[in-house]
Amino acid sequence: MRKYIVQRILLSIVILFFVSLIIYTLMRCLPTSYIETVAREKSMQPGSKSYEEWMEQLTAMYNMDKGIVQGFFAWIGSMFRGEFGDSWKWTVPVADKFRDTVWVSFTMGAIAFVLEVIIAIPLGVIAATKQYSKADYTISVVALAGISLPTFFFASLLKLVFSVRLGWFDLYGLVGRNYEYLDSMGKIMDKANHLVLPVITLVVVSMGSLMRYTRTNMLEVLNADYIRTARAKGLSEKKVIYHHAFRNTLIPTVTILGGSLPALFSGALITETLFGIPGIGYASYYSMTAGDIPFSMFYLVFIAITTLLGNLITDILYAVVDPRVRVS
Repeated sequence: MRKYIVQRILLSIVILFFVSLIIYTLMRCLPTSYIETVAREKSMQPGSKSYEEWMEQLTAMYNMDKGIVQGFFAWIGSMFRGEFGDSWKWTVPVADKFRDTVWVSFTMGAIAFVLEVIIAIPLGVIAATKQYSKADYTISVVALAGISLPTFFFASLLKLVFSVRLGWFDLYGLVGRNYEYLDSMGKIMDKANHLVLPVITLVVVSMGSLMRYTRTNMLEVLNADYIRTARAKGLSEKKVIYHHAFRNTLIPTVTILGGSLPALFSGALITETLFGIPGIGYASYYSMTAGDIPFSMFYLVFIAITTLLGNLITDILYAVVDPRVRVS
């Protein structure tokens, strides 16, 4: 196992290098350029230099006058020195902006992930054990609705009903207008109140696939020979389902759960933007639309690292939950 992990880590480093090169190339080819925007704004000021002169000066200032390959290796060198530069959009160090926003997204994503697992897996098991019943049809409809609903549509619907019509929640933001005047517990409750609708959105649009996946795997396990043998021995149906069948259903489910690691840190770009939650997804969206290469590069490479790490953890967990899987 140790040799296998080392090999996977080395392979991940190679993959990360080429992924980073592709990301950097795409960022340099963005149609929106922060430098062009700033040069245009400065050239319109009275008595200012021309647009072309400002472009030449700013391009040299931000090291954008180099070729893509040269610029990429210069960025790699700065990254190894722990120098990620300043965000052009947010005018603060990239690492500082990342730290300020990533924990908001992590908190929201972790809450949604726990609720998704608590709701989706038991409902998937119930749908499988009561196949073709009313409960199965109801759960299947709910799952398909969750899979089919676009995030922006469902989030807008929640805001229309619970914010505009009922007035239970604020439309945007992480804190209310009176946040500074609240005590410690009041501030916590205020933030929790603003996270209710975003968390509901994340849970509803994501739990459908896990629910269907659990149901499908549970049905496959329930039709296996060893389940029929367990029933023939006179074991109770509860023990057959939750002791024998459910444990084997978790084996393929681990793949989905392990792959959810990047989502906890990457943020929900659409959800955070629609609800105005200042998380990492919200910050990355406005950074990309502004052509903020330093922050966008840091964010995208971070997501690539967490994705590779999630795949590695999934492979290891597969061997842990399934004794038949061993790496020689």
